[in-house]
Amino acid sequence: MKFLVDWCKRRFQSEAKKAPELSKAYQAIIVELTPIVAQFPAELKQRLFDRVAEFIATKRFEGCNGFVLDDDVILTISTQACILILGHDGPVYPKLKTLLVYPTTFSSVQQVYDNGILSEKQVHRLGESWGSGTVILAWDSVKKGGFNFEDGMNVALHEFAHQLDQADGQTDGAPRLFSREAYRSWAKVLGDEFTKLNEAIERRRHTLIDGYGASEPAEFFAVVTEIFFEKPEALSRKHPELFQEFLAYYRVDPRTWELVSG
Repeated sequence: MKFLVDWCKRRFQSEAKKAPELSKAYQAIIVELTPIVAQFPAELKQRLFDRVAEFIATKRFEGCNGFVLDDDVILTISTQACILILGHDGPVYPKLKTLLVYPTTFSSVQQVYDNGILSEKQVHRLGESWGSGTVILAWDSVKKGGFNFEDGMNVALHEFAHQLDQADGQTDGAPRLFSREAYRSWAKVLGDEFTKLNEAIERRRHTLIDGYGASEPAEFFAVVTEIFFEKPEALSRKHPELFQEFLAYYRVDPRTWELVSG
């Protein structure tokens, strides 16, 4: 792991902020641990490898609870993060600084109100994203998500979607979009879909979108991101307007893994 990280950082710094090219061995690890990458067209695959190299060069990885990071961990997390930004130009997650990786589920303190009284409780987590520039992940869940890219559940996609949402300083379910009109359309479509999801849950109807997405707009964005990349056909069929909003934002079509122009 140290060799991979140091090499990427050294090459990135010495080549005027140009990402180094990952070796064939590292590329093979990416395809092995995130098999969906094998379906990418050659151009998109190379774009992913370049983004992964830059991600590794510009972020700090730390193992927690004695977890020792290796190349598999670094490459898998970086790959899943960079799948979200394949259609975006510019620096990779410029506000993200640190990745904290636990071997499995971790606990954190959450403040809750109970009958008007503020208290704290321990909650078990698979991942967290902080607006200050930190993502926390449970490795066993990330690894499982890499192998199963079709169940609509992926903790890494979820937490890195939060990072995209938080890039403008707010966690509100509206990432940085590309025009004023895009914001108007986003607010209308996602607002309507968020309301419909809450109504469906109240009536105990089955929904493609996990009920957790009904908790708040930020979670709705992260949950739909998981479905957009892992169940794109179903999302485009059942929620066509919502799919189009995410297609316009992510600028890559997971049905064909083709880039979409803005």
